[in-house]
Amino acid sequence: FWLKQFFRLKPSCHSLPFLPPSPSCTMAMLAGALRTAIRPRVMAGFTRPLAVRCFSVKYTKTHEWLKTEGEMGTLGISDFAQSALGEVVYCDLPEVGASLKGKETICTLESVKAVGEVYAPADCEVVEVNDKLSDEPALVNSSPQEDGWLVKVKFSGEPEGMLDQAAYDAHVEAESKEE
Repeated sequence: FWLKQFFRLKPSCHSLPFLPPSPSCTMAMLAGALRTAIRPRVMAGFTRPLAVRCFSVKYTKTHEWLKTEGEMGTLGISDFAQSALGEVVYCDLPEVGASLKGKETICTLESVKAVGEVYAPADCEVVEVNDKLSDEPALVNSSPQEDGWLVKVKFSGEPEGMLDQAAYDAHVEAESKEE
């Protein structure tokens, strides 16, 4: 939608219509199109704001990331972990319905260099596994926080000891200095 708005806008940054818009003018037009796209829609007297997904990404000291939405969470390994592990060649994922305790091994990742264990951040039940990884385990390397997610879980306990992005970056830096 916002792209259509962008192309409908006429550059007003200069008065010569045969010249292409300058980069600053293009950015101004794009910003205007985005503002138009995110305004609440008015339909029959009602305003309906765009849907907003509320989730947060946290990290563990053992280099797992967890994206939570309510009592559900998606689990994977961080970019730091995948680079330390090397090219992943096999993912041993749990069965859907498996119940795990916090800090218990939820799955293992085999790479050319080593075998890495991924731990459950809290008591949970596996509700979905990333089936793409059975055919393409290297997704863990190429897209660790998007397509390379490992499992989706439903929590029965609260994840503890989770780090935000800044704290995790500081942890990784401190760990890198130790090596």
